[in-house]
Amino acid sequence: MKICQSCGMPINEESMFGTNTDGSKNSDYCIYCYKDGKFLQNCTMDEMIEHCAQFIDDVNQGLSQPITREEYIGKMKMYFPHLKRWHNEITITDDMPENPALSGVKELIGQMADTLPITFISSVDDEGYPCTKAMLSPRVREGIKVFYFTTNTFSLRVAHYKANPKACIYFCDADGFKGMMLRGTMEVLTDAATKEMIWRDGDTEYYPGGVTDPNYCVLKFTATSGRFYSDYYPRSFVIE
Repeated sequence: MKICQSCGMPINEESMFGTNTDGSKNSDYCIYCYKDGKFLQNCTMDEMIEHCAQFIDDVNQGLSQPITREEYIGKMKMYFPHLKRWHNEITITDDMPENPALSGVKELIGQMADTLPITFISSVDDEGYPCTKAMLSPRVREGIKVFYFTTNTFSLRVAHYKANPKACIYFCDADGFKGMMLRGTMEVLTDAATKEMIWRDGDTEYYPGGVTDPNYCVLKFTATSGRFYSDYYPRSFVIE
């Protein structure tokens, strides 16, 4: 059974397929959403969810345990971002106007980076497997795109990034049930200026040789895209 990639309705027969500009069937969308190569509703994802919510009685007919309209809306908010029509990545930058679809995301990234004590970072090992480690949160950040971490020069993580710079960092607010994943690249920096920039009093506990300790280096993460989860609602975005 096909699922309409706009409204999520099951499509159990070909007559329910939408149509392309040439009149052929379009198996991605239903006849109620797509006709002659165009969407019939000029709406946002949230507006589509509100539209679909009015059919809660029909939905409950196929369920052994009925759900409320609010529960149905919550489920759609989790599911709809995975549908083809709504699975579009939105671009955000430090200086662009707030996009309603990403309301508060820039602030959330900054808040998590600045206040959470732990950040999870991931690398790719020599066999292609992802490896994740808990790290002290970034010492310095440049907006929502660049983050600086301290680590050991001779660590396995550094070896991974030197061989493959693809990386991911994840902020987790367990109490607030929020998560923020950023994907990008990780550079290993050993220049004096960068090491001094993020050095803090007390770091000699980890690096007895001070800022020039050969086992002290900096990881510079540059984000290219991300995905957040907040208020039971996931969303993907691109960072420029």
